[in-house]
Amino acid sequence: MTDQTASSLTTGPTAGPDEPVLATTNKPEKPRGLWGDAWHDLRRRPLFLISMVIIVALLFIAAFPGLLTSADPSWAVLSKARQEPSGQAWFGYDNLGRDVFARTVYGTRASIVVGLLATTLTVLIGGTVGIVAGYVGGWFDSLCSRFSEIFLGLPFVLGAIVILTTFNAEILIPSPVRIITQVVLSIAVLSWPIAMRIMRSAAISAKQQDYVKAARALGAGAPRIILRHMLPNCLAPVMVYATIALGGFIGAEATLSFLGIGLRDPVVSWGVMIAESRNYIQAAPHMLLFPAGFLVVTVLAFVMLGDAVRDALDPKQK
Repeated sequence: MTDQTASSLTTGPTAGPDEPVLATTNKPEKPRGLWGDAWHDLRRRPLFLISMVIIVALLFIAAFPGLLTSADPSWAVLSKARQEPSGQAWFGYDNLGRDVFARTVYGTRASIVVGLLATTLTVLIGGTVGIVAGYVGGWFDSLCSRFSEIFLGLPFVLGAIVILTTFNAEILIPSPVRIITQVVLSIAVLSWPIAMRIMRSAAISAKQQDYVKAARALGAGAPRIILRHMLPNCLAPVMVYATIALGGFIGAEATLSFLGIGLRDPVVSWGVMIAESRNYIQAAPHMLLFPAGFLVVTVLAFVMLGDAVRDALDPKQK
């Protein structure tokens, strides 16, 4: 065997002078970060896909209720009161002769808006206090922790009754915006300590990491360290809580409305509809069945989404 033959067996055939040389090197795959890896994992979870389909459908209904029904949710025809579902009214009529299907569709908006706003405000308040307390530590951390325990020790329903009853006593003719604002503020005021504790624990852990110590050694100020270095690494557990809490806040709105201290006329929501049906459960069960069914499916969808996000962000599940 000649040296040229041995070389060709070792390195493979060489291209001629007129033949193009094909590159055979493969570029290494770009490493994914925490959120990129979580998204890559979520797309393969049936639980996430099912919950997202339900949530997207609910958001579409909330944004464009007029595309699903042309009926006015407040239009009442007393002669049709408590009529059962039919081709004319798919969900039947309520005790005042209003279309239950139209009210269920339009009620989606108020229920989801309350859940989204309450979750956003809860995370903003609790997250801000938690990350600052975790970074500063010392007496400020102890003060914030003791202050949050006051709200944690207060039962949610009892606290909401006190707050909303106080607000409602000062209002003679409430507007829909004011009613929704009161409920959102009440939920956020009573729920922010949970988000605060989650963010505080994540901040205390992140403060001990080398990248925070390096930034502090290079002269970075506290605001820059918190916003640029700690916050991106502390968001994951808070986002999981927010996703699950959103469904819980929608259920909390229905609970408060059922008790008569939450949303009320002229606002249309699932909780208001459930409250209006409590005296007609045996005579007209459809008044309760359809809004309660939408409420259960919505809460379940957000809980499923939160479970999927938690598993995707949990390194122990990898």
